[in-house]
Amino acid sequence: MTDSTPGHGTGRTVLLRRGEIHSPADPFATAMVTEGGRIAWIGSEGAADSLAANADETVDLDGALVTPAFTDAHVHTTATGLALTGLDLTGAGSLAEALALVEAHAKAAPAGLTLLGHGWDSSRWPEQRPPARAELDRAAGHRPLYLSRVDVHSALATTALLELVPGVTARTGYHPDAPLTDDAHHAVRKAAYATVSPAQRTGAQRAALRHAAALGIGSVHECAGPDISGEDDFASLLRLAAEENLPRVFGYWAEHCTTVRDTGRIRELGAIGAAGDLFADGSLGSHTAHLHTPYADTGHTGTAHLDAGDIAAHVTACTEAGLQAGFHAIGDAAITAVTEGVRAAADKLGLHRVRALRHRVEHAEMLTDGTIAAFADLALTASVQPAFDAAWGGTEGMYARRLGKDRARTLNPYAALLRAGVPIAFGSDAPVTPLDPWGTLRAAAFHRTAEHRISVRAAFTAHTRGGWRALGRDDAGVLAPGAPADYAVWKAGDLLVQTPDTRIARWSTDPRSATPGLPDLTPGTGLPQCLRTVVAGRTVHDRLNE
Repeated sequence: MTDSTPGHGTGRTVLLRRGEIHSPADPFATAMVTEGGRIAWIGSEGAADSLAANADETVDLDGALVTPAFTDAHVHTTATGLALTGLDLTGAGSLAEALALVEAHAKAAPAGLTLLGHGWDSSRWPEQRPPARAELDRAAGHRPLYLSRVDVHSALATTALLELVPGVTARTGYHPDAPLTDDAHHAVRKAAYATVSPAQRTGAQRAALRHAAALGIGSVHECAGPDISGEDDFASLLRLAAEENLPRVFGYWAEHCTTVRDTGRIRELGAIGAAGDLFADGSLGSHTAHLHTPYADTGHTGTAHLDAGDIAAHVTACTEAGLQAGFHAIGDAAITAVTEGVRAAADKLGLHRVRALRHRVEHAEMLTDGTIAAFADLALTASVQPAFDAAWGGTEGMYARRLGKDRARTLNPYAALLRAGVPIAFGSDAPVTPLDPWGTLRAAAFHRTAEHRISVRAAFTAHTRGGWRALGRDDAGVLAPGAPADYAVWKAGDLLVQTPDTRIARWSTDPRSATPGLPDLTPGTGLPQCLRTVVAGRTVHDRLNE
């Protein structure tokens, strides 16, 4: 596997000192040396004195915290950038407010452009409904407009945009006056994104990656595919990350494979796996996640895009080619199909061969004891998003309305995954939820369902080493000699060892514990501020001297 950061380090020797170095190699370390793109040494202040003379640069941390850079294991980079630079409805608190934002954006946008927006969530609005098409047409000034729901599994479109998609009314998921889903949604999204110029696209990608760097994120896993973005978008993103001083981008391409020959195309695109958002189902918010039992607020069980046979064929082809496979699966029926399909591939090829590839499952929300055990046995990585629970969990949240309170309480069981030994990688699914690594840790440690909470330390590992391990890399995501020099410098308060279980101490500052501390993430406390982000020895974000 190749790293996508230009130059892989500068060849310079940098000494960081007088700080707090979060390292299992030395829990009391205050100094660190990097040489080129690697960490060369970690230790005490006294030893740093003897190294200063040979350093090309010495950085006085003035007590700042240094941690591994975060890895966001599930991102849609271009869409994230378009949301950052365009019409963002995530803050809209009502139907009227959403329509007002659309109208203001349409009036300000240059004539001739297709309008793009994201983030509406009518489940949070007092009206409890999305805009009707006539309302949206008026607000947009009868211009083409594409508005993805917050979960990106359904969308609204104006009449002017629908007219650009021949045959859209005959496609699965078309609704005359309701959000588009399934094939109709994919066709309309493709038509809308086709109007984005290369310059717009590059600007959006650059904005997203710079924003990630400013949050201490050193790597992202781009989850692309033919039903999500497009080959040009994917290739341009990988090229941008390779050529500019930005976080690393590891690209996944979600295209179904049935033969080893199919996997060759995945590699030709520059992808590291035929994984990411290869949809086994949809989402809970859009009623398209595939369930064993009908939704509580509607009479159906969602949508299955792949069955166990489809999944077995894909995993078999990828395993035979030595390529990582993966799927998007949220509902319990979809997750059952994934585990049964992967099991069938393991029965055919041998369990050890399937386990070795660390195939992954995105989201994996409606797990049971049986599917958790299957994940552990098959060495499936759970690529999960704790901010989903923060946004939609709890007894009054969207999950409870879709599933009923009892089923909703079972969602996102991070503690059970860890107890079973399932590898976990944390991400955001941006723009579905924002890039926000410390907020992600807080959401996992203070899960709305208490029995699913995990320690801050475990959450931190999932958002640093977990993302690298999901790539098959065990040498990164940690500050230790020989590891990649991917780190972030933080302004933070007191460091604690924080756990979510009230039966034991919630934090410890006793140095005898020899456990590196982390910032206090108790809800209501301020989150750390990123001062510098370094990737492979190169600074990609810097506010250290401001």
